Amino acid sequence: MTLEPIAEGVLVHESECIQSRATVVLGPSGALVVDPGITRTELAGIAAALRELEQPVVAAFATHPDWDHVLWHAELGNAPRYGTAACAAATTELLARPGWQEELAPWLPPEFIDDIPMELLGLITAVPDASTHVPWRGPAVRILEHRGHAAGHAALLVEERGVLVAGDMVSDILVPFLDLGASDPIGDYLAGLDVLEGVAAAVNAFVPGHGSVGDGAELRARIALDRAYVSALRDGEEPADPRIGSSAPLDWMVDVHRAQADALAGRSLVE
Repeated sequence: MTLEPIAEGVLVHESECIQSRATVVLGPSGALVVDPGITRTELAGIAAALRELEQPVVAAFATHPDWDHVLWHAELGNAPRYGTAACAAATTELLARPGWQEELAPWLPPEFIDDIPMELLGLITAVPDASTHVPWRGPAVRILEHRGHAAGHAALLVEERGVLVAGDMVSDILVPFLDLGASDPIGDYLAGLDVLEGVAAAVNAFVPGHGSVGDGAELRARIALDRAYVSALRDGEEPADPRIGSSAPLDWMVDVHRAQADALAGRSLVE
């Protein structure tokens, strides 16, 4: 297991599953872990790497309530696992539904399904009301909440390090996944991009939920790419986007794009 440094006191792990990214922020008495995943092996490996660094996990944060961002492993300990109020509410609602494991099963990648830990999934605590920062004793980590990808989605800005943990946005392998259950998925996503753009000048490195880490210039380029994709969907046009082109990193991304475009077109006809 390798934790790669991207800034002073900030390390990342890349999962074998869709290049999922876990982020670790080191503090004076322990580590903040953001979106750990994906398999039991990887989670236990993150815990082992932190033990070698003599950095117990003292806090965690889930950027949003999708299953692959609310995983956990007993070896990571019993630190509070924070999220926005909407994120915590969504995971609480999921876990209260009978048969939630079967509900999630179709969304799990089959090649990893036997090694994905469901035992501690989704046990998220809402950050205190009006909190602007993650409540932990370490470098200041600002919470940038929006609902561009999902209700309760938040990016995190490690202010002293100039690192943005972006959640499921600004990926170089995934097109924007819209919250099609929202009343205004296009507007929500564009507003979320505005939030990220608003801090871009303070960013030296950023971590997407899936895909490659980049610097400040790359962040601005990906914001522009995401905005162009979403704007094309809004306008009923076909995006000129390398993530769904002939050289796309993931061949199934074109199916995701087509499903989104069809769903939005259907909404327009109804409206």
